[in-house]
Amino acid sequence: MERFDNRRVLITGAGSGIGRATVHRILSEGGTVVGADVNEAGLAETAEQASERGAAERLTTLRIDVSDESSVRAGVASAVETLGGLDALVNAAGILRSAHTRQVSLDEWNRIIGVNLTGTFLMIRESLPALLESAHGVIVNFTSTSAFFAHPYMSAYAASKGGIMSMTHALAAEYAKQGLRVVAVAPGSISSDMTDGRGPGLPADADMSLFMKLAPAIGQGFASPDTVAGVVAMLASDDGAFITGTEVRIDGGTHA
Repeated sequence: MERFDNRRVLITGAGSGIGRATVHRILSEGGTVVGADVNEAGLAETAEQASERGAAERLTTLRIDVSDESSVRAGVASAVETLGGLDALVNAAGILRSAHTRQVSLDEWNRIIGVNLTGTFLMIRESLPALLESAHGVIVNFTSTSAFFAHPYMSAYAASKGGIMSMTHALAAEYAKQGLRVVAVAPGSISSDMTDGRGPGLPADADMSLFMKLAPAIGQGFASPDTVAGVVAMLASDDGAFITGTEVRIDGGTHA
């Protein structure tokens, strides 16, 4: 038996990177998935890949803008109806921007907080009724190593991810007696659309020496999104049944 047989999973950020990798990992283990993203072209590519892997019948894609309350409300309701309930929510949607903090506009600050932190909150709030009805309810949030350690030029992003980490702990305590687990992963040194190349739009005059301590200790550079997807699958399955109110750092020893 696969770990996600008869499990219903909603995954945001499913149009690329770690979110897409998590969709494919859960599908490979027998799960039925609704993959959500604001990027419809990315979702179409994810669906095409699922079809090539013989899992198309267990994947539904859905456009959700996690920063928009009405979009989240309608999207989660549609996902729960499609799945016939909900056993796990994976909040992988997020954006990463970099700039000298003195140059960050309020609009840009609000955009990062709105997608990463408020978006995670909205998805959780709307999903809670269905998750609490499940005998296997679990939420997997995405914080970041930037919530623990200095990542230059990313103060807004770090603030959003620190908020997600704190919210994860609070929710875990609030709903533990109702059987709901809430955990987080903290990726770092993972190759994705957000980190490849010169990274998330680093300033032209960025002092790259500040990033010397951010190199992974093992492997040959950044790891693939599949590295994170495997940990998410463990946490969202019964193998993670005794894990809640904490975060798992996945960074190849970058911050050892």
